[in-house]
Amino acid sequence: MKMSRIHQVSESKLQKWLLLLSLSLLSIYVPLSFADLGTAARYSTPYLPTECYGHDATVFPANSLFAAAGEGIWDNGAACGRQYMVSCISANAPSSCVPGSTIQVKIVDRAATAVSKASSRGAALVLSTTAFDQLVRPPSTTSINIMFQQVS
Repeated sequence: MKMSRIHQVSESKLQKWLLLLSLSLLSIYVPLSFADLGTAARYSTPYLPTECYGHDATVFPANSLFAAAGEGIWDNGAACGRQYMVSCISANAPSSCVPGSTIQVKIVDRAATAVSKASSRGAALVLSTTAFDQLVRPPSTTSINIMFQQVS
């Protein structure tokens, strides 16, 4: 009787240990991420007026890294001023993404109402020409697949 009880306790400890080991290994191979996946298009001048700031050009970042928000992140205008880290993960033309390139963009407009139309419809983000060109070489593609994360 004592032997079977010891065997049950050992088996229970072994199961717990194996579960812990499995979860540890899983966490190594499946990193936790809070980034979203979507598409990005480009748009070009004219950028004014914007849905967020009207005719105020002073809100545009000096480095020209800005974007218009697609409907999925527009959030009834709450997206205005938010900052996103954006990386190109693939494009319809092979090897178009600039390897290791990640940029930070500021939302200044709504894609659906922007004066300049997007190069592709339904994008999560519509990037300024400068922002798009930093992620893609050659810049002839009209849409890319991106990973993006809000940072502020």
